[in-house]
Amino acid sequence: MSLPMVVPDPGLPSHVTVYEVGPRDGLQNEGTVIPLEVKVELVTRLVEAGLPVVEVTSFVHPKWVPQLADAEELLDRVDHTGAVPMPVLVPNERGLDRALAKGVRHIAIFGSATETFARRNLNRSLDEQFAMFEPTVARALAEGMDVRAYVSMCFGDPWEGAVPIEQVVSVGRRLLDMGAYQLSLGDTTGVGTTGHVTALLDAFNAAGVTDDRLAMHFHDTYGQALANAYAALRHGVVTFDASAGGLGGCPYAESATGNLATEDLVWMLDGLGVQTGVDLRALVRTSQWLAGHLGRPSPSRVVNALG
Repeated sequence: MSLPMVVPDPGLPSHVTVYEVGPRDGLQNEGTVIPLEVKVELVTRLVEAGLPVVEVTSFVHPKWVPQLADAEELLDRVDHTGAVPMPVLVPNERGLDRALAKGVRHIAIFGSATETFARRNLNRSLDEQFAMFEPTVARALAEGMDVRAYVSMCFGDPWEGAVPIEQVVSVGRRLLDMGAYQLSLGDTTGVGTTGHVTALLDAFNAAGVTDDRLAMHFHDTYGQALANAYAALRHGVVTFDASAGGLGGCPYAESATGNLATEDLVWMLDGLGVQTGVDLRALVRTSQWLAGHLGRPSPSRVVNALG
């Protein structure tokens, strides 16, 4: 299996954290329910491949995301209190109760930068979502949990169109001010471009949020995810969400296709001499194995090229 030639760029960060979302965001939109055994092996393989963080599941009500109805069973089968953090998405206090019952130490909340998506995804208005998150975050912090915050529709909304940068910054600041240690900025429908990425990051910096508190979550709907990741990397961002094999999407946004493939991201970072700790060969084998269980080829360019 070939690997990229390494040509270091001294102007880039020396190390990047790849925040693997495949078992949660990657699988949540699959129409066919994936067996628990496959999910357990997927998490195990990702950890063995060196992914430093693996988001494993969600405590969203099974009615809304049937694929993740086995969240408790999965947590019983993986080492979610071990050295590799295994965050769980928690939408509200009911979800937090489930997380606490399982001894989960790392959670994520999922907000929206737009009114329409907040109503579709959370059944709350843009402002009402914060009232839902506040007690959840406060209790989680009191229990010693780490809380990460996602913001969706940061670059465009299929119902509202372009999203004002200042609106995204306002939502993000409110979530950080609640106590989230990190804010993941989501290009949920993949419409962002490199200039837009830079402008959004500049605006967060101007509002007092440094790049080290931000993560980027790109979708590849228009083929821009990797270019956007490079723009954010050059800006100074050092955490990137990605999904093994490029799986995923959002069940509440039809135009949200696959996430940035972890393999494609790691190939680029390896070539730039940016350390991730990820074994690309093992990761590719994992996505090839998963593609066999899903019954279709991986959308990842690197997985296909090395397969």
